[in-house]
Amino acid sequence: MAGNTIGKAFRLTSFGESHGVAIGGVVDGCPSNIPFDLPFIQAQLDRRSPGNSPFSSPRTEKDKIEVLSGIFEGKTTGAPIAFLIFNKDKKSEDYDSLRDIFRPSHADFSWFEKYGIRDHRGGGRSSARETAVRVAGGAIAQHILRKKKVDIQAYVDQIGPIHVQTPYHKLNLANTINSPLQCPDPGVTQKMTSYLKELASQGDTSGGAIVCVVRNLPSGLGEPVFDKLQADLAKAMMSLPAARGFEYGAGFTSATMKGTEHNDPFILRKEKITLAKNDSGGIQGGISVGSDIYFRVAFKPPASVSNKQQTVNCKKQPVEIQIKGRHDVCFVPRAVVVVESMCAMVMADHWLRAGIK
Repeated sequence: MAGNTIGKAFRLTSFGESHGVAIGGVVDGCPSNIPFDLPFIQAQLDRRSPGNSPFSSPRTEKDKIEVLSGIFEGKTTGAPIAFLIFNKDKKSEDYDSLRDIFRPSHADFSWFEKYGIRDHRGGGRSSARETAVRVAGGAIAQHILRKKKVDIQAYVDQIGPIHVQTPYHKLNLANTINSPLQCPDPGVTQKMTSYLKELASQGDTSGGAIVCVVRNLPSGLGEPVFDKLQADLAKAMMSLPAARGFEYGAGFTSATMKGTEHNDPFILRKEKITLAKNDSGGIQGGISVGSDIYFRVAFKPPASVSNKQQTVNCKKQPVEIQIKGRHDVCFVPRAVVVVESMCAMVMADHWLRAGIK
């Protein structure tokens, strides 16, 4: 199975399955002599863990990370950083009835068609459980970016039909971390909560969207033509389970705009060249311009609904299923830190490739 590594200068290789012994990763390319903040990495993993929201899976994984290599006397050595996160609360028996059944909108059928075998226990390698590895990798990438005061912050912008109307620069993003739905707008959070409660009572699920903002990033990051900064961001975000769309800056609204509306005039502010506005999302020609980078990622609803559904089994027979087990009503709040982490790895990768000191 290929496709388990992301990045060129800063690389993460991920391994493991949802109900295996452990998941884990290897980070290669992290510079030496960076103070290693293990409590920060663990705190990031805790943000992704289920249990922080009444609408997340009740699976109680602590996601305690064990670092195996690449650290000496509290600093990175420049060697590969290998780590493990053991699976402690798997209940594989919940999936016994699904061994020969292709669940609607899961990876069951496509993976079986490609590999001739599949792990039916929680989706195996295709499970969102794998994103814990990405969070650990992103937290390590943050070690590089925090040293340069680069700030990455994401938040839930939409759940179902309910979305934040205020632009990111007018929100108090500090409210995000204390919100059970990772939304910085308290009024919108209440509406989202009511909507999810109604869906949960119906045995249904909801999708949503996340906005991510990168501040204090210098100009000059990005490698045209095929490794443009937004292209690598798009690939990173679209590699996430259930991701269905990516846009940056004015995004798809750009299709409705005139050139005179969309163009970003340059101005001088405190003797520095910057943008009068920022419909380009901080990226022009595939390269960062020094303004805020902001983008939005859309996610589909969790496919594991508790209502009865029609499908087929491995014997090509029509069957009716009712999925049991522990699943999210909406996993978008848990994905906020995952989006931040993927963004951090892309930024750290391009930072190192650019050779910026």
